[in-house]
Amino acid sequence: MTTDLLDATFAALADPTRRAILHRLAAGEATVTALAEPFDISQPAISKHLKVLERAGLVSRGRDAQRRPCRLEARPLKAATDWLENYRSYWEESYQRLDDLLDELKGITGDQT
Repeated sequence: MTTDLLDATFAALADPTRRAILHRLAAGEATVTALAEPFDISQPAISKHLKVLERAGLVSRGRDAQRRPCRLEARPLKAATDWLENYRSYWEESYQRLDDLLDELKGITGDQT
């Protein structure tokens, strides 16, 4: 995944409304009207959020007669998860060092009692 697409994915995920839209679309396709229902914002505002999600490749729109249902495109989420996974070993090593230090401190404290 290119840096620009990864940046667009994280920028899109930074907004709670867009995350809620993705959560809803994970359950299946929905129209803009259906996506706007649970929010206290206008349908044009939802459309703006959808454009951000589309630019990030997270949402696509189909055509079904007069309807243009939106659907989740999960591939960019996988790429973002893979990128974050690179940092898992860093955190695991950090926690292991902390565990080792705590065990060492318990040993020192245990010897004095």
